[in-house]
Amino acid sequence: MTEDVRVADGGRVLLPTVGVEEEFLLVDRRCGVPRGAAPLVLKLAREVLGDRVGVELFTDMVETRTRPVADLDSLGCELAELRAALAAAAAEVDCLVLPSGTAPVPVPGGPELTEEERYQRIATALGPLVTAAGGAGVCGCHIHLGVADRDLAVRLGARLRPWLPTVQAMAANSPFHLGRDTGYASWRSMRWGQLPGVAPLPACADAAEYDRLVEQLVQTGVLTDRRMAHWHCRPSEQWPTLEVRVADVCVEPETVLLLAALLRALAAVLLAEEARGEPVPQVADVVLRAAHWRAARDGLTGCGVDLVEGRLRPAGELVERLLARTAPALAATGELARVRELWARLRATGGGAARQRAAFARHGELMDVVGELALR
Repeated sequence: MTEDVRVADGGRVLLPTVGVEEEFLLVDRRCGVPRGAAPLVLKLAREVLGDRVGVELFTDMVETRTRPVADLDSLGCELAELRAALAAAAAEVDCLVLPSGTAPVPVPGGPELTEEERYQRIATALGPLVTAAGGAGVCGCHIHLGVADRDLAVRLGARLRPWLPTVQAMAANSPFHLGRDTGYASWRSMRWGQLPGVAPLPACADAAEYDRLVEQLVQTGVLTDRRMAHWHCRPSEQWPTLEVRVADVCVEPETVLLLAALLRALAAVLLAEEARGEPVPQVADVVLRAAHWRAARDGLTGCGVDLVEGRLRPAGELVERLLARTAPALAATGELARVRELWARLRATGGGAARQRAAFARHGELMDVVGELALR
């Protein structure tokens, strides 16, 4: 991915390109139980989408991938096209496509692993963390920010770390697991966080130090391969990007647009700080982990950890702080008003977890949650 250079108020704003990967569940249209229909759905979807859709760990999951784009309108068109084509393919085999971090309706006996050799090796290495009923069949939204090189990706990741719990809270969309309300807004975060390599990005001076660390984890068997370094943000092993991985898959594509706009504007601000040689904010990993736990627990409707003042604050106030931090870059690119509108809409609904719970509260039926979320 390349960088888009824009000029505002006599200054230069380096705005990264952005791309999005979304993971979705495939569920039975009649009962909402996840179905291992990915081979059939992907065969149909690829006729329209080509390699922008692919397999995931389990056969009841699929992944879509946008092209790298330079503006929100283009990203919105990509997301709409991918979601519509996937929903149409699933409908042909009596399935629904569900944007939920976890499956509201449980699978009897657990999901089926895909036949891809890499996923089989991962399952063998991790054992019951993957293969047990209620294992790590979870769906996220991964946002890729274009960077010039891996050194810059590592340095940008270090500056992004304190902001990612707020992004996680905004995207929380997985309160139900094994047929019950977990009490968490993002149970996906808790399930996913049990795997090795899921943690805040380790502090490294450059790409060489980062690569040595990851290679050591692979050599010691902690990670199956380099791609198993699932830090909350990481230099991609495939693309010239920094990949942000804290978000649940979102109900509405507008929420994805909001997250992408905030993250790339924040990246622009932080890259400018990097260029000026400003110091990187230091946050202890144990405190950062606590902030991520709180984001998973409360989501958007509760409280988050204020990493500046070291106390709890309403999650909405932390989002407002993020918005204020990114406002100069958003204003320079003409996106500030749109982002404020998207944030107002998300805040009014309480986010995906609140929407799932509201659907369940109507009749106490998990199929109401499925019906509320399913792509049309």
